[in-house]
Amino acid sequence: MSDNAFKIGLFYGSTTCYTEMAAEKIQQNLNQLFDSPVVELHNIKDTSLQKAEDYDVLLFGISTWDFGELQEDWESHWDDIKSLDLTNRIAGLFGLGDQIGYTDWFQDALGMLHDELAVLGCRFIGYWPNKGYEFEKSKALTEDGSHFVGLSLDDETQYEFTDQRVEDWCEQLLIEIQSLTS
Repeated sequence: MSDNAFKIGLFYGSTTCYTEMAAEKIQQNLNQLFDSPVVELHNIKDTSLQKAEDYDVLLFGISTWDFGELQEDWESHWDDIKSLDLTNRIAGLFGLGDQIGYTDWFQDALGMLHDELAVLGCRFIGYWPNKGYEFEKSKALTEDGSHFVGLSLDDETQYEFTDQRVEDWCEQLLIEIQSLTS
């Protein structure tokens, strides 16, 4: 795979800028790993989700609000997801949440987004181990409960782990993307 063979579309919604900051960190890390500016950021507040169809590799960022609710930009565009043609697109997800304050709903929006995209035929990458987190319930767990369906960040109670988690996840994505595109 050549470094310029594709572009990665990273789509996110952000109310308090934490998801946006995570998206920028992911963009920076992946661009360094690919040694090329492959990641294009799109705030869904300003960009139609239809634009996702222009990419073979997609990343989606979402945060969970209050008691398992969607971030407001995602909520206002939620019905648009169903109309996308993402068959065989490679998709990775990341989410932000508060595992202590909302322990029964940690990363629920991440799980809900995964479920919406799964019916569109995406090939998922970037599942993330749930070790090192303290929560009661989450809709974002894989069937066996061992992983989140994407990178899980908690900038409320584990901010000190965010940079390393992003770096490790990006390295994981690089390997998984290369294996699926070679």
